[in-house]
Amino acid sequence: VQLQACGGGLMQTGDSLRLSCVVSGRASRNYHMGWFRQAPGKEREFVVRISASGGSTYYANSVKGRFTISRDNAKNMVYLQMNTLKPEDTAVYYCAAGPAVGYIDAERSYDYWGQGTQVTVSS
Repeated sequence: VQLQACGGGLMQTGDSLRLSCVVSGRASRNYHMGWFRQAPGKEREFVVRISASGGSTYYANSVKGRFTISRDNAKNMVYLQMNTLKPEDTAVYYCAAGPAVGYIDAERSYDYWGQGTQVTVSS
C-alpha cells in the first residue's frame, strides 16, 4: 500500500482546508485509514480514523466538530475536511493505513504511512 498526502498550505484562523490522501496498492480498500499530525517540537498525534467501509469514524477531542474524514473507495481517496482552523492545528499531517486490529489512535496500529503535508495556520 502506498499513500500520498497533499493539500496543505498556509491558512488563517477560521479558514477551511481539505487534505487528500491517494491510496494505492493491493487490498487497500480493506484498510482502516487514519490521519495523524506532528507539530513542531511535539510528538506525532492521532487526529481521526475511518473504517475500511467508511461506516465508522473516530476523532480526537481536539478536532471533533471541526474536522471531517471521508473516503471514496471507488477513487482510492481519503479526505480530511478541516474547518474553523486554529493556530494549534499547525502541523505536518500524515495519512496512514492499517488493518482492522489494534488501538484506533495508536501509531503502531498503522502499517503504511504517506509523506506529510504541511498545514500552517496563522493567527
